[in-house]
Amino acid sequence: MPCILNSIGLYILATAVASASAKDQGSFAVLRFNNVGGAFSTEGRMDPIISPGSASSHSHGIMGGDNFGTTVEGNQLLDSQCSNAMIVNDKSNYWVPNLWFQSPVNGTFKKVDLFYMNVYYKFDATNDEIKAFPPGLKIVVGDPTKRTPPASGALQLDPSMGEIQPVQWTCPTQDSNEDRYPANSDGTKAGMQDPGNKGSGAGFPVVNCDGYASPLRQDLHLPSCYNPGAGLDDYKNNMAFPTPTSGGKADCPQGWIHVPHLFYEVYYNTPLFQNEWDVDHQTQPFVLSNGDRTGYSSHGDFIAGWDTDTLQTIIDGCDAGDAGMDTCPQITGGVNKSNTCQMTSAFPDPTEEWISALPGDNPLSGWGV
Repeated sequence: MPCILNSIGLYILATAVASASAKDQGSFAVLRFNNVGGAFSTEGRMDPIISPGSASSHSHGIMGGDNFGTTVEGNQLLDSQCSNAMIVNDKSNYWVPNLWFQSPVNGTFKKVDLFYMNVYYKFDATNDEIKAFPPGLKIVVGDPTKRTPPASGALQLDPSMGEIQPVQWTCPTQDSNEDRYPANSDGTKAGMQDPGNKGSGAGFPVVNCDGYASPLRQDLHLPSCYNPGAGLDDYKNNMAFPTPTSGGKADCPQGWIHVPHLFYEVYYNTPLFQNEWDVDHQTQPFVLSNGDRTGYSSHGDFIAGWDTDTLQTIIDGCDAGDAGMDTCPQITGGVNKSNTCQMTSAFPDPTEEWISALPGDNPLSGWGV
């Protein structure tokens, strides 16, 4: 009887012989996307990780391979006919909740256009071998139900230091000295500034983010330690953040697989609304699609759809930094220069410019409610 290996077994076998090596110094390469102005590849109430086979509770914006749907199983994304990622052999999907503006005049909502999205592939310093994502790996970061403030406005990615805080909001402004958050905020009525970065913090800022080509930005760090014992689909237990060791390195638990550290940057075209509200440095008008007025529930999802040989080559030899992954030489499959790979939404958002309730009828929650 022939020996049959499941997809996890094949992945472990393949990566065992890959030419990955430990990283003495961190490096990174930015993955960029082609998108129609103001839009993701598709948008609507779809989340095949949290709500497989049905409409999700709130709306998302999705990038990546066109074999995305309300259900994604196994190697399904590898059969995508296109992707808007600039690396042809990346058919993965990346998604986040949509952002909405609530009119202070009548309470109606208007979707905030996407400005652009980047995904940083970070190959952090480690004693581990960093290996390509197994196709079908599902990762979720952030808590859609969170409305209470974290311990501070700073990022916290060290599991030995307590609760992980993997999300922030960044607010570039023309006046770099402008306070983005109320002084001494404890997070219960407004967001909190990162004590080490005046431009970022936990929760939505309370000013117009009007930096040149840099409006309001959602920042999300995804964990990079994969537990093959939990498997590809168990998003609640299959991932963790690496623990710092010595020499500036961070390692995964024994038996886990160190995969790339993904960092999502999602810019929204909030300057379009700067004349629609009065800045009082205490409140702000934006709300996530799940009804969250705080921004604390920022969250992101990922399903791997990479050709593993292509990604492993990038891990091992592409230190392109901000120049972009698409500038690295000899990328297997080539570079996608223009395909925006638009997808039909199974549960699309309303087409009206202004709507009276968020998609899914999510009630407002958080500050001022």
